[in-house]
Amino acid sequence: MSDSKYRHLVTDMKGGLGWRDLRVDEQRRDPDRDIEITGIDCAVVEGNFPWNLIVVHTDADVYGLGEAFTGPASEYVEFLEPALVGQNPCDVDRLVEHMTQVLSGLGGTAGYSQATVSGIEIALWDILGKVTGLPVYQLLGGKYRDEVTIYADSHAGDALAAGTERDPKEIYSPEAYAKEAREVIDEGFNALKFDLDVKVAPADTATRRLSNDAIEHKVAIVEAVREEIGTEPILGFDLHWNFSVETASKIARKLEPYDIDWLEDPVPPEQPETHREVKEASATPILAGENIVRLEGYVPFLTQQAVDVIAPDIQKCGGLLEFRKIAALADAMGVPIAPHNISTPIGTMGSVHVSASVPNVFALEYHSREVSWWDDLHTLDEPLISDGTIDVPERPGLGVDLNLDTVNE
Repeated sequence: MSDSKYRHLVTDMKGGLGWRDLRVDEQRRDPDRDIEITGIDCAVVEGNFPWNLIVVHTDADVYGLGEAFTGPASEYVEFLEPALVGQNPCDVDRLVEHMTQVLSGLGGTAGYSQATVSGIEIALWDILGKVTGLPVYQLLGGKYRDEVTIYADSHAGDALAAGTERDPKEIYSPEAYAKEAREVIDEGFNALKFDLDVKVAPADTATRRLSNDAIEHKVAIVEAVREEIGTEPILGFDLHWNFSVETASKIARKLEPYDIDWLEDPVPPEQPETHREVKEASATPILAGENIVRLEGYVPFLTQQAVDVIAPDIQKCGGLLEFRKIAALADAMGVPIAPHNISTPIGTMGSVHVSASVPNVFALEYHSREVSWWDDLHTLDEPLISDGTIDVPERPGLGVDLNLDTVNE
């Protein structure tokens, strides 16, 4: 373990820890599970996002792999490491609460703090699964399904920068979207999503409003995709929090004839009230949630019936246990889940295990179609995704390991 510059903050019971110290020095434990954390590493792999891979080391012949959402996870890992070394990694829930307490002075229940907690927590589950010989889904209570449906996050047209070289309407044409949709379906996926917030006309973006012409261009894209792939595939469109209630509501109403499965993040993510306004304005399902963390963040969105579908990011929301809490409340409110996921095979497999363990997940995101070496990051003989699904593995822990040659490269 490296000598963390934050060691004294934890050792001296500072840094927000106070008297609520959840570390435990000794507990009764079966010898096979009487192990300790010896260190934590975080490495960034540059894919289509900076992927934060986390390794939790122990004093036994076992380590755990996890992944945190993109961002400054390494700094948070260094902060947390002194608080976790010497602790038993099998106490997953206690250590999640301990990490959140240690991080309380750094926004412990929000943002990048919880992303790091999520990544470490996934690695703890991987360790526990390897120690017990059980897959993570079994440790979480079992599974509802043998495979998880994957939806492909897709992009039509050229790179965004190309919009300065030609007419954006030519680049982001309905025909380009339809062509890409057909390719996704031909690859075996039966679920896909497109960004619908590309800028195709001059606009005062500060107002969050679109002209009628710009709205009609978006409608034409959706129409072209539906005509190309039909009504059977799951189909979502993402607005990335860009628009006002007025514009988002207008878009949602105009998309009703195309029976899409969700319109994602139509308005800024902070207020459930504005989401509910858009939801009530049309029959188009409204999805949100990738920017919300922990159960308490979801409570107002679910209890106020502000959304039709939620999309927690499991590498950000607080981890697998926290996701199960969110899923339980959503299920009680009759809300399905399509988790957000932009991660490597490590984070993706963590999401697969927990998605299989709850009743209301119907599709999990895959955001790396353009990364040809995504599958090279793991050591399995076959690609993780086959015919648009991922099998829930029976191997211990996450059931996937890193190909260190690819990681190092």
